[in-house]
Amino acid sequence: MALEIEHKFLLANDDWRQEIDHSIYYKQGYLSNNPMTSVRVRISADQAWINIKSATIGNHRHEFEYEIPLEDAQQLLDELCHQPLIEKTRHFVHRQQHVWEIDEFKGDNAGLIVAEVELSTLEEHFDKPSWLGLEVTEDLRYYNNNLCKNPFKNWNK
Repeated sequence: MALEIEHKFLLANDDWRQEIDHSIYYKQGYLSNNPMTSVRVRISADQAWINIKSATIGNHRHEFEYEIPLEDAQQLLDELCHQPLIEKTRHFVHRQQHVWEIDEFKGDNAGLIVAEVELSTLEEHFDKPSWLGLEVTEDLRYYNNNLCKNPFKNWNK
């Protein structure tokens, strides 16, 4: 069984931009989003995946991901996924043995930037770069499946 262990953070400043190794644009939507699981479809360039995650709150949860035909994914996004879709550019920053994934959201979630680091074990230590801000791992608002229901543009600033 696949287990995702990650921590989410807001950003304290833009210093991370100087460390970007590469970036990828994603468009994704949710077919199902209930108290037990979320089912996501994601497209990036000419590849597509379906992803199933447990709806566990915290730094670890079950995750399964499978590649699917691009045409199928586009049809799912257009016809069956909850709207609005999530659009973001994911920037990859390598620091020591970890890769930080920094999501810069577009569309209805423009202005939101969230950094994530995935770990191999629950006990694994990671250094926090100086550009990290508040940890939001347990704040449901920052989960992508919730951003399609309550986009960042609707939050009271």
